[in-house]
Amino acid sequence: MPGFNASDTRVAPPLRGNERTAKLLIAGHFGAGKTTLVQTLSQITPLSTEEVMTSAGVGTDHTDLPGKTKTTVAMDFGRLSLSDDLVLYLFGAPGQKRFFPVLRDLSFGSLGALLLTDTRRLTDTYPILELIEGLALPYAIAVNAFDDAPVHTDERLREVMDLEPSTPLVTCDARDRRSSTNALIVLMRHLLSLAPEASR
Repeated sequence: MPGFNASDTRVAPPLRGNERTAKLLIAGHFGAGKTTLVQTLSQITPLSTEEVMTSAGVGTDHTDLPGKTKTTVAMDFGRLSLSDDLVLYLFGAPGQKRFFPVLRDLSFGSLGALLLTDTRRLTDTYPILELIEGLALPYAIAVNAFDDAPVHTDERLREVMDLEPSTPLVTCDARDRRSSTNALIVLMRHLLSLAPEASR
């Protein structure tokens, strides 16, 4: 993405109304870091629908995740200007199965999905992968590098997630703007590689 600098100011340039816009879906299992990534990348105050988890979620959500006290119940939304005339809209979908209809709705009009995962709970990624693939939505995998998460080789990650060789796989830190931007760039390059040459 020529001209875009990950260290750019967090102040969003005002929209004129004639910019090109693109919608991207930020998906992943519960606790994968989707809300954090949208908050890290957005140049506007992101919309967040996080609510405090209560005992009602015991047996349904992973209420035992360290430091995890809230969960997204609808969506996250952020905006990122890549250039004077190209704006990305980031839609973060909740990761629990009961919210899969929300994810399907949010996928409408999306160019592709950045699918976050945590290596401590790779099996939680499988239902999301199946859903995204069922939607025929191009995607890239972003392994969110939590401090205490095990590190696996790309080959092992591709094997356990049964990824196609062409599916991009990147490691990122959703708390870090430059790292999160790099994950987004990997997805955008993948989407561009899939686009007809005349539309690039």
